[in-house]
Order: sequence, then C-alpha cells, then structure tokens
Amino acid sequence: MSGRGLTRRGGLLLAAALLTVSLCAQQPSPSAHDLAQRVDRHYNQLHSLKAGFSESYEGLGMRRTESGTLLLLKPGRMKWEYSSPAGKLFLIDGKFAWFYSRGDSQVQRIPAKELDDLRSPLRFLLGRTKLEGELNNLRLAAAPNGRFTLTGQPKGQEKRVARLTLTVTTDGAITGIEIEEADGALTRFSFTGEQPNAPVPAGAFHFTPPAGVPVVNALPPV
Repeated sequence: MSGRGLTRRGGLLLAAALLTVSLCAQQPSPSAHDLAQRVDRHYNQLHSLKAGFSESYEGLGMRRTESGTLLLLKPGRMKWEYSSPAGKLFLIDGKFAWFYSRGDSQVQRIPAKELDDLRSPLRFLLGRTKLEGELNNLRLAAAPNGRFTLTGQPKGQEKRVARLTLTVTTDGAITGIEIEEADGALTRFSFTGEQPNAPVPAGAFHFTPPAGVPVVNALPPV
C-alpha cells in the first residue's frame, strides 16, 4: 500500500474513533428514577442469586473486613456463608434468622419479621422490589468505571441509618452498598461474580445447630 493510501486509511480510522467518542459523549446519563427502575427490573425477574462478597466495618473504634458467598432465593431466603472468618454464618430460612460462628457457645435465632440487621434488606432484592419505595430522597451521582450511585434514606430506619448508597451498573446490577449509621459507623459491601438464577442445592437454607450447642432466642430490637 502506498504512503498516500496509508495516510488516507489512518485518517478514516481516526475519524471513526472520534465519531465513536462523540456518540458516547452524547449518550445522556440516566435519571435516578430511570436507574432505580433498571435495578427493579434486574432483580425482580430473578428467582435466585449467588455472588461473592466482601464486607468491611468501621466504627466505635473498631475495624474489620470479612468475605464469603451470598446466596438468595425467593421468597425471602438468604445465606451469608463466610470464608473469612471461616465458619461464620448468617442465614434466613424464611421463618427465622440464624447467627452462628464456629466455636460460639450458642446459636442465636430470631423470627425473621423481627430482624433488624443491616444485611437483611438485601433478601428483598428477590421479591417485588421497588427501590423508590424503599428509599426517601433518592439521588444519583456518577461513579468510576461507568457506574453510578443511588443514595437515599431507608424508610423506617431513620433513627439508625443516616444514608444508604448503592453502586450500580447501567443495566441495574448492584456491585456495592455503603451504609452510614446514625452514630457515624460505616458498613460497606462489594459484590463480584454475580450468578443470576444460580442453582440452589437442596437444603441450602436449612440450618442444623452443631451437636451440643444450644439455640438461644435472641431479643428483637428495642
């Protein structure tokens, strides 16, 4: 190919690249309402979900980081199985919530409807989710890697939670959650390897306390 042909080809490639950048720049950002509806559609069509998670907490002079696997199943069943620390489990079987860590002297159990845990609202992502009905004053902001954040005040948790922020992709998948409590404590969750409609093993949400470990009925929040 002649030098003139190469120059012409290079010019066409450059023009195409500039056109692509221009078109991308012209794509309007979604509104908070639009993105909330994408989140609703993304999760309401699922019957199960599996993902890896990492969880960090900062507050009351403490810092901790944990990780594991999250499994959700309609209706209202949820399992947080920790690999770090190994042997820690938080499970909602639809009727009760169970808390246990390997080596504990007892298993804690509480009726699911009385539960007040920052992880518990996530099980409703596999229900009839309507994000704008869960959060007041929903606000949208741009986030790195082409993602967005949706921030609001969880209804009914005004005394405990000051702010909840979801990091979401443009198609409505949640990749992170940040919860700021009224006392300033911060809990962050990040999710990876989302598997929509993942197969659920039989008995995945059945918890049998270890032999010799008593079950204690935990007190509901005051």
